[in-house]
Amino acid sequence: METDALDKKILNTLIENSRLSYRQIAKKLNVSAATVMNRANRLEKEGIIKGYAATIDYERVGYDVTIMIEIRISKGKLFEIEKRVASHPNVVAVYDHTGPFDALVIAKFKTRAQMDKFLKKLQTYDFVERTETMLVLNIVKETHMFV
Repeated sequence: METDALDKKILNTLIENSRLSYRQIAKKLNVSAATVMNRANRLEKEGIIKGYAATIDYERVGYDVTIMIEIRISKGKLFEIEKRVASHPNVVAVYDHTGPFDALVIAKFKTRAQMDKFLKKLQTYDFVERTETMLVLNIVKETHMFV
């Protein structure tokens, strides 16, 4: 489905603040509330809008440790391992990508001990050949986007 300029404005407004009412979005974009409602419903139905969520400052709720883990996975088990890793409650993102590793995992933990336990468990999974973990020192930008 092709999105037009108004769809993009609606999406960007929802990314900024998904708690706005259709009426508030309509006023901001200078269109009718019915137009915003119809567009948003269509975007939901077509799977472009997958849900509405709060943006959390993880550090303020105690998740001070953020890591990126690259994983090399053998024997064509990429999706199986990615799905298993993604089910862990501390994992916030899983990407498969090009390069010397097969997947990138982003996870957040309250303590180094929790991180250590997760990493050691990950390395015991069958078909995980190698991991490389990077500790995030500073988060410069972490947000959703649509242009």
